[in-house]
Amino acid sequence: MHRAPVGADAEGLYLLFCLAHAKEYSEGYNYVTKLSNPVTARYQREAASGSRPSWGVRIDHSPETPLPSSIRSGTAKAINARKGAAQRQAAQAVVQSRKLKVLEAKAFETLGLSPSATPDEIRSRYKQRLKMHHPDANDGDRASEDALRAAIDAHRILKLNGFC
Repeated sequence: MHRAPVGADAEGLYLLFCLAHAKEYSEGYNYVTKLSNPVTARYQREAASGSRPSWGVRIDHSPETPLPSSIRSGTAKAINARKGAAQRQAAQAVVQSRKLKVLEAKAFETLGLSPSATPDEIRSRYKQRLKMHHPDANDGDRASEDALRAAIDAHRILKLNGFC
């Protein structure tokens, strides 16, 4: 048995329902019967920010470009991160320009993508296929399970070869 509140004027009194009926009753229950619409709207706005005040952020844009000598180069970690990003982009360009191997071509075909697909497109299609063929979405259908394995293998191949 699950408790559900009787109403605003009956504090401490509850109705007893089974779980399904308690959920149904709670969905239609108005917890703020004594509040007017503007008060309710204000409460909802404040609850979205955790009932804490929030302020905007001031952004100053300089009209002039600073001289190169006055620009901070950043920390060694930031500089190395930029170098690493440039190296990854160069490696990605090499991977995209070379001829596809048989397994890579099959992986693109399994996911239904062209070989010129971007990493974001590959990831989104992979997620889409996972949701489509997941056993929970298909009531444990075995045919869908094979398609799920094929999508996982295809993504693994593309990931290992630097496509995403």
